[in-house]
Amino acid sequence: MMLLSYLAFSQEEAKFYIGFNEEPLASAFETIEHTYNIRLSYDAQLTSGKSITITPQYLALTDLLFIVENQLSLSFEFINERYIIVHSIESSLQLQKLERIVITSYLTQGISKQENASFKIKPNRLGVLPGLTEPDVLESIQLLPGVISPNETASGLIVRGGKLDQNRVIWDGINMYHKGHLFGMLSPFNSYATDEIEFINKGSHPRYGERASSVINMSTTKSVANTTKAQIGLNGIHTDAFLETPLIENKLAVQASIRSSYTNLYQSYTFDQLAKKVFESTKISDVENSNNDFSFLDYNVKLNFKPNTKHSIFASMISINNELDYTVSGTDNKMFNDVMQISNSGYGLGWEAQWQPKLKQVTNLFFSEYELDYNYITFEDEEEQSNFEKRNVIYDSGISTEIQYQLNSQQDLTLGYQYVLKDVGYIFKNTANLEFILDQDDSKIQTHSIYANYDYKNPKLFNVSIGARATYYEELDAFRLEPRLLLYKTLLKNLTLQLSGEAKHQILSKIDETVISDLSLENRLWRLANGKEFPIISSKQASLGFIYENKGWMLDVDGYYKTMDNITALSFGFLNPENSQYNIGERDVVGVDVFLKKRYNKINSWIGYGFNHSRSKYENLNDERAFTSRSNVLHAVTAAVSYKLSDFQMALGWRWQTGKPFTASTVTEDGYEFNEGINTERLPNYHRLDFSSTYDFSFSNRNKLKGKVGLSIRNIYNQNNLINREYIGNNDFENEIERIDKFSLGLTPNLMFRLYW
Repeated sequence: MMLLSYLAFSQEEAKFYIGFNEEPLASAFETIEHTYNIRLSYDAQLTSGKSITITPQYLALTDLLFIVENQLSLSFEFINERYIIVHSIESSLQLQKLERIVITSYLTQGISKQENASFKIKPNRLGVLPGLTEPDVLESIQLLPGVISPNETASGLIVRGGKLDQNRVIWDGINMYHKGHLFGMLSPFNSYATDEIEFINKGSHPRYGERASSVINMSTTKSVANTTKAQIGLNGIHTDAFLETPLIENKLAVQASIRSSYTNLYQSYTFDQLAKKVFESTKISDVENSNNDFSFLDYNVKLNFKPNTKHSIFASMISINNELDYTVSGTDNKMFNDVMQISNSGYGLGWEAQWQPKLKQVTNLFFSEYELDYNYITFEDEEEQSNFEKRNVIYDSGISTEIQYQLNSQQDLTLGYQYVLKDVGYIFKNTANLEFILDQDDSKIQTHSIYANYDYKNPKLFNVSIGARATYYEELDAFRLEPRLLLYKTLLKNLTLQLSGEAKHQILSKIDETVISDLSLENRLWRLANGKEFPIISSKQASLGFIYENKGWMLDVDGYYKTMDNITALSFGFLNPENSQYNIGERDVVGVDVFLKKRYNKINSWIGYGFNHSRSKYENLNDERAFTSRSNVLHAVTAAVSYKLSDFQMALGWRWQTGKPFTASTVTEDGYEFNEGINTERLPNYHRLDFSSTYDFSFSNRNKLKGKVGLSIRNIYNQNNLINREYIGNNDFENEIERIDKFSLGLTPNLMFRLYW
């Protein structure tokens, strides 16, 4: 056991009244951090299933930690007067390298900001968030500074002014391309099967390439379970089940989960509200004359194998499926049929080897397959008249290996190599008497990347991470270099400077069908760069800010500037019917993220503000003058207050933001005309109030079976927010233009019931 007196040399021996009664250890650690203004870094497995009881009394920090040491066989290593690493005594002789936490409980318990500028989310420890009764991977990220979803979908994340397709989503090392059930309204990743989520919006490690904006890296548990755990749950949209059990004691364990909609059996009010929002102002919204067949299913399985103390191996697979079949009967014996299938499956294999106490190697293989099939079929007198088709297929595979070496207590070096093969095909075609192919492509690109990263950590001076990634795109015969920098410097005891800079590149993106329309219901097609009309996208970002913490207050301010080059958009001629080509452009973004938090005992309150000014410029559009980006939200405010008392939690949150830009039009005898340029007006301001509450309970003291119930209400006062204005129909001179207004989700309650043991 480490001697606390040695570690207390710089810690003021102030005493605070503190005590616990069978408090879960993770929750107790959070209380200790806030009470004594310290930060504890530890492996989540260390707190799993542990609780602590201490008689309420006035205790100095060293006395309190001494009690915890003896009660739970833990040891505490002081890095400095504020940062402490927690070890298990049984494993204290082994090297335990932990990322230092800068801010714990960022929004709520289970969300922390790391010293590498990333956010870590632990779904199984996540406190209640406004509008959510259950942890949701993508919805939770939306509440963080600099992240918005202007279209009110779980998958439609705009991170610091980037584009939707510039967020890399990873599951157990597998690249994922389909990011939303019910056209983006629900996350397709089961949070109960997810052990940890890493979200990076700046200064990302050079191991992460392929996207120009953010990284969402989800991982399931890496430990071999010693006991069986199971859960089943039901809410207003779907039902799910989760199982984790050992197969060979201390050697092999399996984890599996499955989630499925039950709309084919029963359509709840919650589902109807989501469907109304998704299909509003489309032909599908005519529900009185339509037949609805919509369902989704996702499941994953993982095997963890630990043959000895130095090696661990995992095998993981995930499958996501969505099916839609809507038939709408129109007038004059006409009928319209929308049929769509979207699937994304992936397989991963990983091996970790601890060759020496200071030398570790991580090797991963993955394969991901994505397929979208969409048909819009028209009938007259039960005979097919036309069939518009979209097809998109992605085969993505790769292998990587990484060496992590600890030079000394202050310096670390990482070296890695990655090989990735992407094979992507798409086609637009229309069948009306004769088949007519509108556009198609089938191509592949092999990439070879090497990267290095150097970390230097000295709390008395500064902490810096410097890295670079070099990538060669074989079929394009192109080379790109991506430097990265991240620096933290303690200016005063409670004030820290944060600085970052990075360059990124992207070869895979979605076809933006028009710069002023969002009417594709999350089914845009992916395509690869070809060096011509689809060049390699490049992005550069620099940020500067500070973090201040004192007496329960926390303020995080970060300003940034981002540029994106070689982005493309396909104009169908709303402003010029003769221009139906891909246009290459650029985007500049200036923004500030502000987050202020205050904790009062059991009450947690926070407010976030984001300023974002984003402008785009494309060749052959708007006389090549810059215009406000379509997804730009100039000001966004989120505020919330949460309360926890024993097993009861509740949260109330309010969102307000300026409306999205839209292209103004005037109505003439010939229809709509556009004479004022692109995105010159804004929709009305958006606001809504959300509520959530959960309660955990036990059936008996003798039974391990436990339960949880929850209620959430989105948009409590049923605000009718106009969130999008679109124009469709002008693909040639003969078709009339139609304006479509889309509104937000109305008052939407959701109930949840869960059993776990």
